Amino acid sequence: MLTLTKSLFALMLGFIGATIFGLIIIPFLKKLKAGQNINIYVEAHRNKAGTPTMGGLIFIIPTFAITLFLLLTGKIEYSVNLVIVLFVFLSYGLIGFLDDFISLRRKTNKGLTQFQKILLQLIVALVFYVLFRQYTAGDSYLRISALGIDWNLGWFYGVFILFLLVGSSNAVNLTDGLDGLAGGLSAIAFLAFGLIAIGNSDMGIFCFILMGSIMGFLVYNSNPAKVFMGDTGSLTLGATMATIAILTSHELSLAVIGGVFVIETLTVIIQISSVVLLKRRVFLMTPIHHHFERLGWRENDIVKLFWIVGFILSLCALIYGVWL
Repeated sequence: MLTLTKSLFALMLGFIGATIFGLIIIPFLKKLKAGQNINIYVEAHRNKAGTPTMGGLIFIIPTFAITLFLLLTGKIEYSVNLVIVLFVFLSYGLIGFLDDFISLRRKTNKGLTQFQKILLQLIVALVFYVLFRQYTAGDSYLRISALGIDWNLGWFYGVFILFLLVGSSNAVNLTDGLDGLAGGLSAIAFLAFGLIAIGNSDMGIFCFILMGSIMGFLVYNSNPAKVFMGDTGSLTLGATMATIAILTSHELSLAVIGGVFVIETLTVIIQISSVVLLKRRVFLMTPIHHHFERLGWRENDIVKLFWIVGFILSLCALIYGVWL
């Protein structure tokens, strides 16, 4: 009961901190003219041009500040796992910030090149893997307890980790195309991971702080959005999800909890493959949330549907990861 109370308190701190910080930083971003450049192929979004981006700072800075405060005051215990999570959290946030900043300077949607972005992500993922193997009790086994499977992947586990971090961060990035979509799905995902990690109170509480901060961000990101998270936020959220999944030995649960992110990414892969190989499109537009827009669905209806699917998938992952 004490851990649950601490978790709810952490969620409240995150929400209040992000909500207040949003009131401060959004006018600052507007003053800097940090407006988002909108994809010209999405006609329905033309009226969103100029909306401030880099809004991921609204949940990144309060989450880090609150976690640091709780550590310094002894409210949560120091652990190597928490340090690793914070390292990935801030590192991917910096990569996303650089991408957004360069994009704004150029006044286009082009920030870092794909090669530069992937290279930086791989470097951080590689450092994470070294820290994971050197300073934690983590091993190279992939476990599926319900099926009694216990695979020792050996050196390939390092490749698997790199794939999870880079893949997850870019999956959230692809999903961040409608007001509140990626933020709401991420809040649901961190609720699930917070419950999974609740036995490891440090990471569990971090998840609840981050969830609260994302909810505070959604105050400004829900339709009509006053700010977008940008790559600053999306890369951070995806990589942090993957990190917590690895550190809690729930790597496969990530694919279920983040099922909507996986579907969004798969639709892009299917579309590109179909166009290259068959010279025809499977979807009207990808990622798939744009397909629904082309079908005439309202943005809010698409977001609510995807949130519901994400919530159901997270419940399924919790039943498997915590109960079975």
